[in-house]
Amino acid sequence: MSQKADAVAAWEALFRAQVSVMRTLASEFPSREVSLNEYDVMFTLSLHPEHRLRLRELNRQMLLTQPSVSRLVDRMTARGLLAKEHDPTDGRGTVIVLTDAGYELFRRVAVTHMDSITQRVGGALDEDELKQLRALCEKLLRNGQD
Repeated sequence: MSQKADAVAAWEALFRAQVSVMRTLASEFPSREVSLNEYDVMFTLSLHPEHRLRLRELNRQMLLTQPSVSRLVDRMTARGLLAKEHDPTDGRGTVIVLTDAGYELFRRVAVTHMDSITQRVGGALDEDELKQLRALCEKLLRNGQD
């Protein structure tokens, strides 16, 4: 195969595998308290210092459209899982903060969700393959960053 054909075939395999795994994880998602998208917001915030991030940056890191993220944040704020603060460095900006209640819920759901991920991904690949997959995905991610 040519490099172009190999690249397209690799993309197709990666895309189809991702969709299949995500569908399975979504169907097995262990919580009725939060959706998978809400969990993703909490997961993203949990990775950052003080569990806070500018809304603009949160939008960049999510796989949802900006209006969808904004509505999701508003719903989660109304439920006390998130808080909105004015950005002290930019009066027009908003900082989204994972509240203590939100973080506690995230941690409870994460334990079971990690078990599901381990079954679906770790069950199909051995330790060396998992390391290789991670390295390859991180390389692709770096190549796609501006």
